Amino acid sequence: MKYTLTTILLAVAFVGCKEEKQPQDSMAVTYPETKKVDTVDTYFGTEVQDPYRWLEDDMSEETADWVQRQNKVTFGYLENIPFRDKLKERLSTLWNYEKVGAPFKEGDYSYFYKNDGLQNQYVIYRYKTEEGPENAEVFLDPNTFSEDGTISLGGLSFSDNGKMAAYSISEGGSDWRKVLVMNIENKEIVEDTLVDIKFSGLSWKENDGFYYSSYDKPKGSELSAKTDQHKLYYHKLGTSQKEDKLVFGGTEAEKHRYVNGGVTEDNRYLFVTASTSTSGNKLFLKDLNKPDSKFVTILDHTDSDTYIIENEGSKLFLVTNLNAPNKKIVTVDAANPTPENWEDFIPETENVLTPSTGGGYFFTEYMEDAVSKVKQYDYEGKLVRDVELPGVGSVGGFGSKKEEKELYYSYTNYKTPGSIYKYNVESGKSELYRKPEIDFNPENYESKQVFYTSKDGTKVPMIITHKKGIELNGKNPTILYGYGGFNISLTPSFSIANAVWMEQGGVYAVPNLRGGGEYGKQWHKAGTKMQKQNVFDDFIAAAEYLIDNNYTSREYLAVRGGSNGGLLVGATMTQRPDLMSVALPAVGVLDMLRYHTFTAGAGWAYDYGTAEDSKEMFDYLKGYSPLHNVKADTQYPATLITTGDHDDRVVPAHSFKYAAELQDKQAGDDPVLIRIETEAGHGAGTPVSKTIEQYADIFSFTLYNMGYEVLPDEVNSKVKE
Repeated sequence: MKYTLTTILLAVAFVGCKEEKQPQDSMAVTYPETKKVDTVDTYFGTEVQDPYRWLEDDMSEETADWVQRQNKVTFGYLENIPFRDKLKERLSTLWNYEKVGAPFKEGDYSYFYKNDGLQNQYVIYRYKTEEGPENAEVFLDPNTFSEDGTISLGGLSFSDNGKMAAYSISEGGSDWRKVLVMNIENKEIVEDTLVDIKFSGLSWKENDGFYYSSYDKPKGSELSAKTDQHKLYYHKLGTSQKEDKLVFGGTEAEKHRYVNGGVTEDNRYLFVTASTSTSGNKLFLKDLNKPDSKFVTILDHTDSDTYIIENEGSKLFLVTNLNAPNKKIVTVDAANPTPENWEDFIPETENVLTPSTGGGYFFTEYMEDAVSKVKQYDYEGKLVRDVELPGVGSVGGFGSKKEEKELYYSYTNYKTPGSIYKYNVESGKSELYRKPEIDFNPENYESKQVFYTSKDGTKVPMIITHKKGIELNGKNPTILYGYGGFNISLTPSFSIANAVWMEQGGVYAVPNLRGGGEYGKQWHKAGTKMQKQNVFDDFIAAAEYLIDNNYTSREYLAVRGGSNGGLLVGATMTQRPDLMSVALPAVGVLDMLRYHTFTAGAGWAYDYGTAEDSKEMFDYLKGYSPLHNVKADTQYPATLITTGDHDDRVVPAHSFKYAAELQDKQAGDDPVLIRIETEAGHGAGTPVSKTIEQYADIFSFTLYNMGYEVLPDEVNSKVKE
């Protein structure tokens, strides 16, 4: 679908208190009419009404018209917020600094990603390695893919000799990809574009071709139709896609929703992971030195997350959480690779492991209360050293080819823009390689970790960041951000948008909720299926901590989250609408009875369960599903729902139906709006211009509905005067 999407000065005495704000008729909202259709589903004898089912049809003119009418109301409201343009201007100014990634070597060249500041997409540069980066030239510029920046680069992979490159592109933010193959010397596309590729890496077999994954083209809308049969193919250079060989999957006897293949660095083995859900995978191995060899099964069940990280000849190194919730590395010979033959290489510890390899060493990043610690090991499993990091925060990288003796890593936290460090694998010395020149001084901010108690007595960590010297008077505008699912860990990282929020005196708080991966598999499982309420309880307790300790109050609290975090916000605001002033659910999973019927949604059943599993599971899902728990005669917080018309991961119908339900039943005066971005998906690849506009709208909506009619820093400066 394609949709067409005065500063008011106040007295110095006004300090932004919501109770003091007078209602403004000019901002009264009249919602577009949303028709109701008599649609009923029956689950285990219980009838469930679904009056907005028609909004699931993303190909209908009726849905397109509804979207257009909703956007007209939403943008009409946002355009009248007095300081919206000032926020957009500040976001643009702060965003406008050079961002450069770490270099990586492929063949005779070194490559790096760079954005001059406000470019919609990062540009890939290259230079002859022996000549140095001062001689860099543009290799690939995704900003030329489309005029508005909505076609983005998805992935880039080079052949062994570095003479060919395959790269994927996304159109309008969709998860569906096209793949092009380029001769790196003359930068010419050498063959027809590959299409219909999704949730796929690109792994080369020497210089002859590469492996990729895809689904059959779905019937109906490719943005919402169910996809549940993932397959691994091999594309040989110089042949058409229709000749590509099916390598794994495609049998009706055993369907896998996610299949991916990768080739070891020495090109000896192809390994394949196969999953039915986002957690747990089977693992298979094929000896590429023997072209006619069959796949060998390493794991025939999905009780663990296990993958091959390295090999030395036939000796395999596997990362696994099988009987090791915090993960460990084991070794085994490829001739007998099943678990009974595994030997511990780097044993499990009390902290969660994320390993990498580079320069002939293993690097193990451990999360200690969501903060990074890194150790270096040799190939015998001997500890070489604890890596000295620049400070308390998050690191990423420590990966390279075996022969490299220098590698790179990034360091950041909530108040420190990401910097890149060069690391010598032999000496263990780090040196600053590149520090961004940004108009933001971390020394003016503080970030601290606290532990609070959730409803059932569980201790949960939270990092709170804000300007130094703020007064804990309950009047600080605060965003509480959470996720809590899919074994994903929220570790400290800098955000330009959040920097602007904190410049305004805002508090930014991130709790590490159950359902995430911060404390391993048990922490994850404690927030899944029949224990999902733990996640919402953890989030509610975080809000209560901030209020009880006078960081903020109900009038100045906003809750925000995206995707599974959008579910978190939706469930929290329906369970405790009294807790916050503003709710910001983004691309949320909001219909928990039907989420699994769209695109790859069935793969989320490990975390959620489905309404068809059992009456008990149905009752539990219906008990917290945001869409099904909006109640009449209830005052809900000011709500800005955000989604994209090309989101084919969490389809926008979730947000459409939830917005319609909230608008129909909102008993209070606070607005319930939905902002639908056109030519945008779940988030990845969104042009910088659109991202800046989105944050300007989100922050201005939030502050305005906390009672501000001038920006908080203007209020504060007037008070000081």
